[in-house]
Amino acid sequence: MANVTLSVDDELLARSRIHAQKRGTSLNALLRGYLEEATSKPDLAVDEMIERLKNSGGNSGGEKIERSDLHRY
Repeated sequence: MANVTLSVDDELLARSRIHAQKRGTSLNALLRGYLEEATSKPDLAVDEMIERLKNSGGNSGGEKIERSDLHRY
């Protein structure tokens, strides 16, 4: 397993340690869990927008994407 060096504000580090302690875990395990969660689930909103852009066909008559759709996410 690789080690990662991370720079964080002292106050954030203190709050994070308390957060982990309240959950009965280490800061290391808590961060590992957050990273796993963040990278294991596809970002459905982004994936949906990418698919819509791929299928839009530009000016060739595909699905039209409104400006308001871009700000929905």
